[in-house]
Amino acid sequence: NKLPGFQDVENTEARGKFERVWGCTIPPENGRHLSLMFEAMEAGEIRTLYIIGENPAQSEADAQRAQNLLEGLEHLVVQDIFLTKTAEPAHVVLPAAASWAESEGTVTSSERRVQRVRRALSPPGGARGDTEILCDLAKRLGHDWGYPTAEVVWDELRSLSPMHAGMSYRRLEEHGGIRWPCPDENHPGSLFLHGRLWENPIQGPPAPFCPVAFVPPVDELTDEYPVRLTTGRRLDSYNTGVQSGGYRSPIRHAETLDISPEDGERFQIGEGERVRVSSRRGSIEVPVRYERSLRPGLAFMSLHFPDEAETNVLTNDAWDPRSGTAEFKATAIRIDRIVETV
Repeated sequence: NKLPGFQDVENTEARGKFERVWGCTIPPENGRHLSLMFEAMEAGEIRTLYIIGENPAQSEADAQRAQNLLEGLEHLVVQDIFLTKTAEPAHVVLPAAASWAESEGTVTSSERRVQRVRRALSPPGGARGDTEILCDLAKRLGHDWGYPTAEVVWDELRSLSPMHAGMSYRRLEEHGGIRWPCPDENHPGSLFLHGRLWENPIQGPPAPFCPVAFVPPVDELTDEYPVRLTTGRRLDSYNTGVQSGGYRSPIRHAETLDISPEDGERFQIGEGERVRVSSRRGSIEVPVRYERSLRPGLAFMSLHFPDEAETNVLTNDAWDPRSGTAEFKATAIRIDRIVETV
């Protein structure tokens, strides 16, 4: 639903300037978010998928359903630096270069800082940069885009996105990075995203507030599933571990079900004991770890180690109507001791 620079695809003026530069017609309606894409696969409305640098087979809620739907597509193309769980059933795999070491370009951090990235290594084997792959594909489909450099692509983005307009390669190098919004080449970048709201008078429109009525989680707690599981990240790892799982860390431990000591007593489970965790969608086995910051009735797991403990087998794919995000943070689970049989 967004064009580069967070510009609304349904905005006629914004869409028009992209159409003039790109020489095409852009559909005027918002597209599907990820959760709706999986629903469309289930309904047979999406039969072909092209995935670049994502691993939804392990990152999507209700992972078994996600994997079944991906495997059932008529045509699946995956472009990635590793043969992920998503790439394994693909009909075509396009090996890509690692953008942080094997390609030229830019990277934007969570604080909105845009920095230059320089190629330090040549990609292995037949791996190629994303831009080269996409330009080759476009040529085979009848559109010769040539092979623009990373700077040419970036300058086109700057010409279309007001918040990036002042970020030339020269300035990014001189300043060691600049935070957007940066509307012109005399602007230093914005320390705070919404700093304009503290100016007097306020520059631009005021911030919208959107009150919503509370709706409880779809996955209800019951006597059968009495514990609330919330999922998230741990400090040294990222998402499904495709990139971060390949190196060691002094603060990393194997995946665990984190529970409060009080719940350990309640369920007669010792720290380090391997248990079976079940939700309405599936079960996994994982060791227990006591975490004193958790209140009784609340458990925590990450999604970083799906080959050891596939946490998203448990999570619920019901999604929030405003954000489109699945219910990763509110799964109802049961914890059972594993009885060893001799």
